[in-house]
This record gives sequence, C-alpha cells and structure tokens, in this order.
Amino acid sequence: MAKEDKKELIIENAVGIFAEMGYYKATTALVAKATGVTQPYVFHFFKNKEELFKTVIDRAFNRLYDTFAKVEAPAGQLIEVMGRAFSETIQIHRDEVLLVMQAHSISEEGIREHVRSLYQTMFEALTLKFERAGIPHAKKNAAHFIGTGLLITLSEVLNLPQLIKGNL
Repeated sequence: MAKEDKKELIIENAVGIFAEMGYYKATTALVAKATGVTQPYVFHFFKNKEELFKTVIDRAFNRLYDTFAKVEAPAGQLIEVMGRAFSETIQIHRDEVLLVMQAHSISEEGIREHVRSLYQTMFEALTLKFERAGIPHAKKNAAHFIGTGLLITLSEVLNLPQLIKGNL
C-alpha cells in the first residue's frame, strides 16, 4: 500500500477513534493499532495527536463546507434544502459531523483556536451564500443555521430526538 494510502487510512481510523473516545481518551497508539501500523509510523505523518486531530477536523469541516457550497435552491427554499443536505451528511459521515459539532469543547488552546477559525470561516461562507441568494438578515440566519446544526447533533449524540422532532 502506498504511503499516501496509509496516511489516508490513518486519518479515516482516527475519525472513528476520536468520535468514539473523544480527544482526551483517544491515543495515537489506538489509531496505529486500528490502522495496522506502528505508532512511530503515525508520527511519520503527524507530529503529534493535536496535529492528527486538526487534520481530521479540517477534513470534516471541508466536507460540510463543500456540501453547503454545492446546494442550489431558490431563496425561499435554500435553508431547508441545506438542512436536508446536512441531515444526509450526518447519515453518511456521522463520526465526522459529530467531531465538528463537539470540537469546540476541547480546551487545548491550539485546537480551540483552530476550531474557532473553522467555525468563523463556515459562518462567513453561510452568510455570503445567504446574502447572494437574497435572504434577509443573512448573518442572523447563518448563526441560526449553525445553532440548529449543533442542536441536531446534540439530539443525535444523546439520543434525544424530542429536542428536534416538531421543533425545527
């Protein structure tokens, strides 16, 4: 297997481990074991666990960013269609979405700043998309859209569908 394929496999396995165990309980040793490589091999690609996590979270944010960027719909339906695209992404890439929506709770300053920047980029992109579509109060709607995504994810994580059923 080529080096880049192994790196990709490390990232894919890290997504599941971070999603299942959380940042603090996940280890590069667990990622290495799940990938079938040695821990030093993981460090060949990633300086440390924080760098690996940032790579994983970047991929997850980029998937959401790309998903929302591809959505085309009339202004009156755009937010709803984007919401459906988000729901589909949760079903297909559940671990990634859960990581995105929980990453803000990691207190490591390097990660916190990185995640803050990713959320800011997402907020700005959504605001611009809504403005271009002619949706009034674009910033408010972008913030509401992100907040709704967080609530949907909380409902998923805690298995509390009543948080969103009939309320969105």
